[in-house]
Amino acid sequence: MRVIVPVKRVIDYNVKPRVKADGTGVDLANVKMSINPFDEIAVEEAVRLKENGVATEVVAVSVGPAKAQETLRTALAMGADRAILVETDEEVEPLGVAKLMAKIATEEAPGLIILGKQAIDDDSNQTGQMLAALLGWPQGTFASKVEVSGDIVNVTREVDGGLETVSLNMPAIVTTDLRLNEPRYASLPNIIKAKAKPLARKTPADFSVDISPRLRTIKVSEPPSRPAGLKVADVDELVTKLKEMGVAA
Repeated sequence: MRVIVPVKRVIDYNVKPRVKADGTGVDLANVKMSINPFDEIAVEEAVRLKENGVATEVVAVSVGPAKAQETLRTALAMGADRAILVETDEEVEPLGVAKLMAKIATEEAPGLIILGKQAIDDDSNQTGQMLAALLGWPQGTFASKVEVSGDIVNVTREVDGGLETVSLNMPAIVTTDLRLNEPRYASLPNIIKAKAKPLARKTPADFSVDISPRLRTIKVSEPPSRPAGLKVADVDELVTKLKEMGVAA
């Protein structure tokens, strides 16, 4: 069984993003970039399926600029077998990514597509669901546990009331949550081996997919600064302060 794992190049989660002075977006100049953490979990899960003899091949796919090759090399170093880069300098919305992934899925015929539930840059949480709709495949979102048995994949997913387990006929779409696993660190030998693994480069035109944006960003701004707290000596002073603030009657 082949497993496809879409991965996205995003600002490293340890970096505090800066908004451009004109408010048109986030400043990416000289900022450390890395693989989206949720996608990293997806790669780890796919590699584990291969190590357990469930999957035969893991294919990492990314849509983005030429520098996204670094992100794919990270996935290859973690254990993916080959990679595909759909190269574009345009900002691609979730629908565009889903359409490209649907085309790739038609060509590659995977049993599973495992991807992060959302990217930490736009927090859209849409690509997996849109991809399932385009392909007409069942989906298990926010997975905290994935078990494959024959042509069935059981996905334990996190819901408001606790946990829910759904049984999906493959091929299927799975989106990963944080508690699914802990991704491995790529060792130096595997990083070196990753450089020799195949990485195919495509363009959206190769798949006849229109990635023109359908949304327009009006303004990007930083959240307001949090006001400083107040210290009070006792309960009476606390009540007085609350009354002054209009919080307590």
